[in-house]
Amino acid sequence: MKSLFASDGPLARHIAGYAPRAVQAEMADAVAQALERHDTLVVEAGTGTGKTFAYLVPALLSAQRVVISTGTLNLQDQLFYRDLPRVREALKSPARIALLKGRANYLCRYRLNKTLQQPAARHEVIKLRQLQDWAQTTTSGEMQEQSAVAGDDSLLPRVTSTAENCLGSKCQDFEQCFVVKARRNAQAAELLVINHHLLFADFMLKEEGFGQVLPGADAVIVDEAHQLPEIATRFFGTRLSTRQLNDLAEDSITEASELRDIPAIKEAAVQLAESVAGLESCFIGLSTREKYESFVQRPKVKPALDQARAMLEALQAQLLPLAERTPGLAAASARAKDLYTRLETLTATNRDDHGFEERVAWVEAFGRGGALNTTPIRVDEDFQRLRETHPGAWVFTSATLATGEDFSHFRDQLGLDGARCLRLESPFDFENQARLYLPKGLPNPNEPEYPGRVAQAALPLIESSGGGAFVLCTSHRALREIAASLRSQMAQWDIELMAQGEASRTELLDRFTRAGNAVLVGTSSFWEGVDVRGLALRLVIIDRLPFAALGDPVFDARLSAIREAGGDPFMDYQLPQAIMSLRQGVGRLIRDPGDRGLLVLCDPRLRGRHYGKRILASLPSMPQLETQMEAQAWLRTISPLPLRERADAHCAPGEGEGVT
Repeated sequence: MKSLFASDGPLARHIAGYAPRAVQAEMADAVAQALERHDTLVVEAGTGTGKTFAYLVPALLSAQRVVISTGTLNLQDQLFYRDLPRVREALKSPARIALLKGRANYLCRYRLNKTLQQPAARHEVIKLRQLQDWAQTTTSGEMQEQSAVAGDDSLLPRVTSTAENCLGSKCQDFEQCFVVKARRNAQAAELLVINHHLLFADFMLKEEGFGQVLPGADAVIVDEAHQLPEIATRFFGTRLSTRQLNDLAEDSITEASELRDIPAIKEAAVQLAESVAGLESCFIGLSTREKYESFVQRPKVKPALDQARAMLEALQAQLLPLAERTPGLAAASARAKDLYTRLETLTATNRDDHGFEERVAWVEAFGRGGALNTTPIRVDEDFQRLRETHPGAWVFTSATLATGEDFSHFRDQLGLDGARCLRLESPFDFENQARLYLPKGLPNPNEPEYPGRVAQAALPLIESSGGGAFVLCTSHRALREIAASLRSQMAQWDIELMAQGEASRTELLDRFTRAGNAVLVGTSSFWEGVDVRGLALRLVIIDRLPFAALGDPVFDARLSAIREAGGDPFMDYQLPQAIMSLRQGVGRLIRDPGDRGLLVLCDPRLRGRHYGKRILASLPSMPQLETQMEAQAWLRTISPLPLRERADAHCAPGEGEGVT
């Protein structure tokens, strides 16, 4: 295996810019052994390891059917369209490959035609006609190929399908269905690329008595595996949203209007929509997730829930005897039954035989309304049932799976007892490429003035770096305050400041990279999955340690469960979670062997609390600078042109010049 990754191996010969890395070959060996022995392997591969090639090579050579699951659709596309073809060509592998996404990513011909027939669609007829024309030429039906309907367009859910509203084999367009075509390709593939959401959704379909979409796999490789516990929490729970109820009402009205002789269904659907409007109003002013028990005590909530339940039951009763008339009515009837069952589940007992809470019921606001949820406190047993559907090898990999050398936090969350764990350090030379600076004199992070003080500490550093900075925040409130403060004080600087929310994530990253000297203030969306290489990013400032905020129903329930079981919630859960999140943010700084940069961690608890040393020990080893002057001097050596030396800067001339 190691010869394939050597300087004279096939990867080096066929892939431009390929550089051998010992840790990459070591990881490939470990993955190959896991595939051969049908073992479970957990690999933390530091930034720059090249983990994608390290698992693709043994996967393609294994002669097994392998499913690779990635964290996001963007990573899925990058893997399938860029990395996989290059490795496959270098190895001269004949393996059949396929890409499969969730059904909401594909055009639904049936729903497109239905939408065109609705009177309300006359305002969007141009977009719909464009989609019709595109449907005649596309081979995949992936919505990302077309430009008529953007990702946040309200038309999108009306021309794609969900597991709830899909008619399946009863659909008149079944043989031309893009989802069916993608699934058939997946079933014929020897290497299939999916995403985590599809991995879980497929298992949930099987649990509900339907056939699996994914082919029987000999091995499953999970990239960006640090995301799994949170995604598992969502999928193993129960959810009912006001949007789902509205969609059911709308689709029922459409079906009834076409048949014309079942006015009772249309009337029941209209009454359901009216009751949902009342329920939506209960979510107004709800800014954070809240326990269901407290939400239902609010004025008007219980009557609104009771009314929605009654109207949903009434629509279900009207649909049931007529379900066989059309596939659309049959689907609506099944959806009504499912949503009613979910609503009943939300109020069920959540404690086991010992009195411990197993699930937590909570609510959240979004869009025009909100959603009711139940979430399991632990997902390890559920995840084990998922793994049993693919009993071969399992490989979990990410840049952040351990706290120091300890993998127990990740393993325990998913029940990976007995898994082999391998930690590979980044091949990047952090000792020479990076510096760490902990600003002194900042107040307690919980003080109201803290975001403003962070902005003040950041200003001289941004000035010395000449921009090229990420300011990563742990909350939207901090993001707004820090961005506003920086913007007001940088008004005369030749630096563009952008903040998350002002444009799409992709657009902001493109603008940031092109500018070369911009400042981007972001929160969770920019802590991971962001790859800015070179001088465009040379300064990463993190406002505070990413401890999850108390008050979230699911988080608080997990801490209570650990406490009731005799554990230490902070040391057993809060601290490991914060360390893994912090390491994701830190990983934005050095993305290439030629990168150089400064990492700034503003939280004074790193110096003043006993756990600070443990957190710092979990980060890549790099020299620590003690003063602001030292930090500024380092930045001047790595900046292409410090702000003080620009002809149009408002500041006095600076102290040095640096070109990397």
